[in-house]
Amino acid sequence: MNQFVVDASTVLSWCFPDEHAEEAQRVSELFKRGGAAIVPAFWAHEVLSALLVGEKRKRISASLIKSFLDDLAVLPITLDVCDPAIVFDRIHSLCHEHGLTPYDAAYLELATRKGLPLATLDRDLIRASNAAAVKLL
Repeated sequence: MNQFVVDASTVLSWCFPDEHAEEAQRVSELFKRGGAAIVPAFWAHEVLSALLVGEKRKRISASLIKSFLDDLAVLPITLDVCDPAIVFDRIHSLCHEHGLTPYDAAYLELATRKGLPLATLDRDLIRASNAAAVKLL
């Protein structure tokens, strides 16, 4: 497997090891074996936002955030910028169809559009992926 979609919940669990470390470790191994990920354009903002919330809640230090972001920056992760028409049509439909947030629906739409498996730890997104016949890692 060369390319896959990875959501923020998966990479954030590398930084917060009490959250599904085993499943996320498998994704980390994919990168080590030459895999590459594609993510929605907002992905970096979502990751940073969660890290800053973790810092505010004293789960992570500013120096660990910096180190973690430096590590993420070297991973082969490509941002996918989709046309607003996709957001207002297909992603909107997926939100209603599966009860997802627009952000989670964007991961599902990207995996569907690119025909790629999805790495997520989000229960709602796992459920929706199964219903939409999107392969999960």
